[in-house]
Amino acid sequence: MTEDSPATGAAAAAATANGAAVPAPAARTASTPARALPRPARAGRAETVRFAATHTLPAFIRGAFHVRPKVVSAYAALGQQGWSAATLRAMRARHGGAPVEVRGLSGTLLVLLDQADVRQFYELPVRTLAMDAPDKYRGLSLLEPTGVICSHGDTREDRRRINDEVLAADRPVHPSCREFQGLVDEEATALTHGGELDFPRLRRTVARLGRRMVLGDAAAGDEELARWLLAIREEANWMRMRKGRAAAAEALYAKAAARVEEYAGRAEPYTLASLARRHPSAAGPDAAALDPVGQAHHWLLALDTVGPTVARTLLLLSAHPAEQDAVRAEIDGGDPELPRLRACVRETLRLYPLVPDLVRVTRAETEWRGQRYPAGTAVLVPALFHQRDPEHVAAADRFVPARWLRPGAADDPGLAPFSHGGGRCPGEHLGLLTAAALIAAVLRGHRVTGGRPVLDPSLALPGLLGSAGIRLTLAAR
Repeated sequence: MTEDSPATGAAAAAATANGAAVPAPAARTASTPARALPRPARAGRAETVRFAATHTLPAFIRGAFHVRPKVVSAYAALGQQGWSAATLRAMRARHGGAPVEVRGLSGTLLVLLDQADVRQFYELPVRTLAMDAPDKYRGLSLLEPTGVICSHGDTREDRRRINDEVLAADRPVHPSCREFQGLVDEEATALTHGGELDFPRLRRTVARLGRRMVLGDAAAGDEELARWLLAIREEANWMRMRKGRAAAAEALYAKAAARVEEYAGRAEPYTLASLARRHPSAAGPDAAALDPVGQAHHWLLALDTVGPTVARTLLLLSAHPAEQDAVRAEIDGGDPELPRLRACVRETLRLYPLVPDLVRVTRAETEWRGQRYPAGTAVLVPALFHQRDPEHVAAADRFVPARWLRPGAADDPGLAPFSHGGGRCPGEHLGLLTAAALIAAVLRGHRVTGGRPVLDPSLALPGLLGSAGIRLTLAAR
């Protein structure tokens, strides 16, 4: 449920392969005195082509708002993530770790390859380093035109405040936790029939659960709304390149928004839409402009990503039986916050992040390593690369949930499955709660004894792990 939505990886793709300008970070403002500076690091023609071919173009083809399962399966078989990592390592070595300008058809993308620059990226305020990079905005403006990521300035801050309060961003346990846990228990009964759990069944269960959490029980079986939202997400992948189809998607959004508003009006009081509808801002003079219930489109999108995370985590636990035993002991012990299980979910997201690239745009002149970049510069943090970087992350390609149990781990800028700073995901705790509750519901009465694809814990884990083909074997306890 991060503000750096799944769109950001493809937005970076469009910046180099398609040309949309993406911005750069800022540490000092234009008031800094002028002085002679070394030349900025710039990718050469061969580097630019290699970067586009192995990193940004594959991200665009993969899909930003609706991940294309067949593409991910093909990338996993071909080792595409390895190509990308090799390109970024070579770029870092050639330029001494400095931020590298990569030219696209319509502007420059500044790629951050050093931990110090990544830290600066997270520390900059959102008013300076904004979320709505051009290509990301073009896609999200179809899917959630009144969402936080499509906003800036005071409107963005007001919408973010609504998000934070509805999602209880500062609380590890959401105020509606008891009701949400009840929904999980009801929906999870469908997951353990027959001794096998495949991804299509998990996806359907998570979709029903998400609609109930956001819109209420009346929306649980609304497959028509689900089809509308899927069609909009698929068109958003094209980032308004297909003008006629984008117009059709806008019309479909209007129908979906009316349906969402209708559900919100009669939703149970603990649901996210009801909480948004009863937020003080919903009765204020700016209610129509802020559109609190309009945030529901992003919440539905974000909760749909819980399915792939649960599937990957269960598959990893099947390959690491000692970790599975520790998690089951925690579940049996009754700890409501399930810290070890949440650590497993975080580790899954480190290895297989929902947002592999973070892209933002500067709203003022910024400075990186003594180099100034104008407002409107696009800045890219290849988050997956950094989270699996063996130069900075111990056992980078291994499943080590215990790393998340050490103090301060969740604030390490090198590990950012939910981002950091002003763009940190306000739904972090709710997403972890939902994923952990679903996994606990499966493991409470069953053990995952095997799965496909087969993972060998003695080897480095694969760079990509498509969720669509995951099948898990369950044995009753």
